[in-house]
Amino acid sequence: MLLQEKYCPNFYTYIIYIRSLILKFSAITTLFACIYTTANAQTFTKISGSVLNEGGKPMEFATLSLLRVKDSSIVKGTMADANGKYIFDKIAAGDYIVAATTMGYQKTHSAKFTAGAQAVNLPAIAMQPSSQNLKTVNITAAKPLVERKADRLVMNVENSIVATGNSALEVLERAPGVTVDKDDNISLQGKAGVTVMINDKLTYLSSTQLANLLRSTDGSTIQSIELITNPSSKYDAAGNSGIINIKLKKNKQSGFNGSLTAGAGYGLNFRNNSSLNMNVKEGDWNFFGSFSRGDIKRENNMNIRRSVTNSTDVTYFNQLTEFVNQVHFNNYRFGADYNTSKRNVLGFIVSGDHSSGFDDNSNLTNIGPSYNQVDSMQNTPSTIDQTYRNIAFNLNDKFDIDTLGQSISVDVDHSRFRNNSVGYYNTQFLLPDGTSYRNPLLIANITPSKITINTQKVDYVKPLNKTLKLELGAKFSFVKTDNDLQAKLDSTGTGLVDDPNRTNHFIYDEKIKAGYFNLSKEFKTTSVQLGLRAEHTKSKGDLITTNNVVERSYLNFFPTLFVNQKLGKKHELGFNYSRRIDRPSYEDLNPFVYYLDQFTYSQGNPFLKPQYTNSFELNYTYNKTINLSLNYSHTSDVFTEVILTDTARKVTYQTNLNFNSQDSYSLNLNTPFTFWKWWTGNLTFTGFYNNFKANDLLGGNLNKGRASFFFKTTHNFLLPKEIKAEIVTFYQSTVSYGIYNIKPQYSIDLGFSRSFLNKKLNVKLAVSDVFWMRRNNITANYQTVDLDIRQKRETRIARVNLTYNFGNTKIKSRDRQTGADAESNRVKSRN
Repeated sequence: MLLQEKYCPNFYTYIIYIRSLILKFSAITTLFACIYTTANAQTFTKISGSVLNEGGKPMEFATLSLLRVKDSSIVKGTMADANGKYIFDKIAAGDYIVAATTMGYQKTHSAKFTAGAQAVNLPAIAMQPSSQNLKTVNITAAKPLVERKADRLVMNVENSIVATGNSALEVLERAPGVTVDKDDNISLQGKAGVTVMINDKLTYLSSTQLANLLRSTDGSTIQSIELITNPSSKYDAAGNSGIINIKLKKNKQSGFNGSLTAGAGYGLNFRNNSSLNMNVKEGDWNFFGSFSRGDIKRENNMNIRRSVTNSTDVTYFNQLTEFVNQVHFNNYRFGADYNTSKRNVLGFIVSGDHSSGFDDNSNLTNIGPSYNQVDSMQNTPSTIDQTYRNIAFNLNDKFDIDTLGQSISVDVDHSRFRNNSVGYYNTQFLLPDGTSYRNPLLIANITPSKITINTQKVDYVKPLNKTLKLELGAKFSFVKTDNDLQAKLDSTGTGLVDDPNRTNHFIYDEKIKAGYFNLSKEFKTTSVQLGLRAEHTKSKGDLITTNNVVERSYLNFFPTLFVNQKLGKKHELGFNYSRRIDRPSYEDLNPFVYYLDQFTYSQGNPFLKPQYTNSFELNYTYNKTINLSLNYSHTSDVFTEVILTDTARKVTYQTNLNFNSQDSYSLNLNTPFTFWKWWTGNLTFTGFYNNFKANDLLGGNLNKGRASFFFKTTHNFLLPKEIKAEIVTFYQSTVSYGIYNIKPQYSIDLGFSRSFLNKKLNVKLAVSDVFWMRRNNITANYQTVDLDIRQKRETRIARVNLTYNFGNTKIKSRDRQTGADAESNRVKSRN
């Protein structure tokens, strides 16, 4: 222990030095927002006290928070020592309350007190076990925007101002270490392959369908976002870069209560959103429900320049595309919990999405021997009409076998996705003077899609003694997707007829049987957890039209290891390892061909194999606030999106292939900071290196990597008249992904909020990408691929949101999640 204490300060000094350099740079970029300064001299004092349990004995290592009475914001945090004593140093004069929390005990508050010039010694805070029903102090304590928990990083979205009026996808982009690319693919710490869960449930949606779901989910319904880079064996083994768990709000008070939110925004187009949350808790019953709706219209402009070289000549394509997308969404979620006894809770949840979308796109492609010389043009306006009718049912039961922590829980889920898309593409073939040189080509894609998901899950927890705990569980999932492409064309002007070359019917069945165990042991300063998960997968992809069947059956084992070592009161060191799998999404397996024009299309790959990842992480935490981690992972058979070229037909198409491997290294830092008492914030920095290898790719061997970084800062300001302000900055350097180079991206978001009517009414104003700087620019130059993509979305949007809270606000009720989120993550829709 002496050796550990001796060297930890030196290690910590380097971290503080790096942190200070980044913070100085961040402060300069946001200085324009800090127009509020204080000139009053401050009086500082010391506050001390102690924490006792119900028997009057010291509560060692309880967590203490000093809260400002005026706005319930957290001024400072600390931990009680082995004698239950605590001290807050250098505290400005004012009115405060001390909050005490620890595992297994009710959260307890001191009486209100005033700090002045003299030191304050508070009476002992007496804590009671959580099993006792105590009258609570009616106080609203503001959680930090980002907090570190044992196995995850948590972003408390409900406290963010700039998240107001955004969709869930836009909110997700603001989470530490999370990036979203031009096609709405989500990455964590610079790595793709994230599994997204909603309320601890896999969504089984593809990236496209998941993006549509998140885009049609009101961000104001999100409570928090959990980032789990190395999940334990309890979780599904899917997700090579980890799990993002989106926790939706659930009203947790007794009696009748709820909240109503309404908002509007404008960028290049108008959008609006509204939501209603209600809860009724009486006796052994708890009923809850939420409904959100909205209308979103957004624009996306893209320019693709590419050249195709064959044995005789070089042809240049300059493609200008304008996408205009309109979405009308209606999301609902309701359910009930019933305490059948003091130790058993039975519940159900019904959730759904009833939405529609309409795309009105234009595409002009100039073709010639150079970008400046045009021989011909193709003008392809298109319209796509889409509907989404999704519903999910969950039945759950949790039984506490005894009062020592032994419990068993069961979840049964059934989900249905019914998505339909009707698209028309009308290509006109023009000479440089605008005259036609052949008949127009009209293409129609009618693509009904049906997905059915059934899962059953059971989890058992058994404390073997005070320091040893066993967890066991099993899960069964059955997924069926039915995709039907009814393709039609008209090349003569006589009307649409069936296109047998593209018409296809693809049915995919998948069954996964899984079981796991976790064994955790607590020592004096060390905790260890060992886990193993086994998953047997049986799948069948049937391309009915061509009678092409791909069947697979495989059994895999996924070990996990977590070790955490306390190095003194403020230092913690952890190591974890996990093996994970990613199965191809249902859309990526679907071999249908979707045209943008005659020379541009996308196509799935039914021969994609699963990819496997071994991930290692070393993490360090100082004072429960500053988090530093080093990560390494190796992924084999990594499936990667590529744009390939058929030089004979001069066609460029997008698909997914299995590369040989991907090696990823990353350094991650997350820390809160305080410049002045009215200026606080949070910093996330990630430096990473991704290296991709692929043999015989377009006739060559790919071995490509690049060192990159990104950082996000959140700055919170307390302004006069109880106005709160927030500034979020983001920067990402050039990133290599497969054959692509993604150019730097950067943006600044700004927001203000104020409460009225005794904090029942909250008004938020926010502007995203204030200076309209966010771009998605990509280049690729490999073998026969030579392209440059420039994309600008409607990212600068001003929003206003009003939230009114009504009803009783006292006792918390049960927060229930379900068990089918993993499968829904892999369902995709086609725009």
